[in-house]
Amino acid sequence: MPLLARTVNTPLVIDVRRGAIADLGSLLADRRISAGGEVAVVVGPGQGERIAELIRPGLGNADLFTVTGGSVDAAQELGEKLHRRSYDAVVGIGGGKTIDTAKYAASRYAIPMVSVATSLANDGIASPVAALDHDGGKGSYGVHIPIAVVVDLDFVENGPDRQTQAGIGDALSNLSAVADWELAHRVRAEPIDGLAVTLARTGAEALVNHPGKITDDGFLTTLAEALILGGISMSVCGSSRPASGGCHLISHALDRLNPGLGSHGEQVGLGALFCTFLRGDLERFGQMASCLQRHGLSTTPAELGLTDAEFVAAVHHAPRTRPDRYTILEHLDLAPDAIGERLANYVDALREHLG
Repeated sequence: MPLLARTVNTPLVIDVRRGAIADLGSLLADRRISAGGEVAVVVGPGQGERIAELIRPGLGNADLFTVTGGSVDAAQELGEKLHRRSYDAVVGIGGGKTIDTAKYAASRYAIPMVSVATSLANDGIASPVAALDHDGGKGSYGVHIPIAVVVDLDFVENGPDRQTQAGIGDALSNLSAVADWELAHRVRAEPIDGLAVTLARTGAEALVNHPGKITDDGFLTTLAEALILGGISMSVCGSSRPASGGCHLISHALDRLNPGLGSHGEQVGLGALFCTFLRGDLERFGQMASCLQRHGLSTTPAELGLTDAEFVAAVHHAPRTRPDRYTILEHLDLAPDAIGERLANYVDALREHLG
């Protein structure tokens, strides 16, 4: 019999709304993740007490753990604590560092993990990857995709705008990452996964065309769904390909050459816009530039705090950060002088489009 379908790992639950954390106990029981609330709740510093009060009525049997730093050491330490008791699930509540720490620790001991996001800074809320610091810098580690993904818009709304802006840049960058994957497929016959492409691009398309502001529930819901779809797309194809192209290579280069400059989302947003210009897709370039400017993200190196020379150096160095990934940067293989010329043309195109 021919294979007519495939099985895809996705979360059992995706819940994006206000008040989601307070209803966490009911959600876990209704979906048979934990009927009795025997879970480990992992939170970051600063908000643990508030979260504990919200979840206590529905998760009276939960143990609360506080983690800091988002490092491999913190994740391993958490894993050792989790190993001392039998838990139905690990519930990571917080931002990217807290969730990635919980994902890594839960995967290490084969415990289902529930991702509860209080910010929308990146697609790690639903991805099969944990980005953690280690002695040599920062690494990405494969983990199991969360069994449930919850986003509480009350917490997102009350968080820093810069976190939400970073999430916008990260989600929009999927448009560039998918275009790079399609380029590698055409030029090098690299296998491509149409379902992963569809998921990553659909969420980003909805975001780039959304007229709302970061204070609107409708826009925040669309952003959350775009980040979740980006994370699931990576699980579908088994790699970060649909969410990481030349945009991310530029960001990795900036981290090495100009550390501490901007957030991951800000950097990949700028990188995606520049890569889109390099591909000559001016219609998409205009859409992305308008969206980034509308939400207060950088569209030029200067707005990110870089000189033109620093940005050129980062673009030239970018392919070395991941030699196995073919993108528009490897395809054009531009020398620094040529990158500088393209950058000048890019800035002119921005002025013409944005005014």
